[in-house]
Amino acid sequence: MGGTETTRRGFLRGLSGGTVVASTAGAASAQEQQTVEMTDSLVFEPESVTVAPGTTVVWDNVGSVGHSVTAYEDEIPEEAEYFASGDFDSEQAARDAYPEGDIGGGEQYEHTFDVEGTYEYFCIPHESAGMVGTVEVGAGGGGGGGGGGGGALPSVPSSAMTLGVATVSAMVTVLVLSYFFLKYGGDYGLD
Repeated sequence: MGGTETTRRGFLRGLSGGTVVASTAGAASAQEQQTVEMTDSLVFEPESVTVAPGTTVVWDNVGSVGHSVTAYEDEIPEEAEYFASGDFDSEQAARDAYPEGDIGGGEQYEHTFDVEGTYEYFCIPHESAGMVGTVEVGAGGGGGGGGGGGGALPSVPSSAMTLGVATVSAMVTVLVLSYFFLKYGGDYGLD
């Protein structure tokens, strides 16, 4: 037989190597992002998140009602960059220009937090309804943070969960195929 044929063992080695590379690449990107959903119930879900410096928070409007993400200018760390959907330079500019900066249903806004501290923000049209949130940026990342959340589990983006399920499924498939190929088949007489 010619040298161009792929053996079962070679196939398994290639498959398992690709699975390891895909799972480590996905895990690295999933750790650097946190998702907050904006709903038609006029809430940020979760209302408070704790992230490590350098994490990008993505606000995802999962409803049909328009929202904004607007930092309280006096409620962010002094050295931190101001943030607001519409990329305004100040809270007053964001308030004056609304509905510019509105995040419609199915749309997103994101901001990367580099400076440690507490960031308070709100939705301009729904501030009076209590649509406010907090981002706590600290060295511990997904840990405690301030304010009485007490024992809440961190939110996992659905893309990270999907990647995790796919990776585990691929690994189980490789193990099952390896078992059957080694138990019931082999590279007999191929030289």
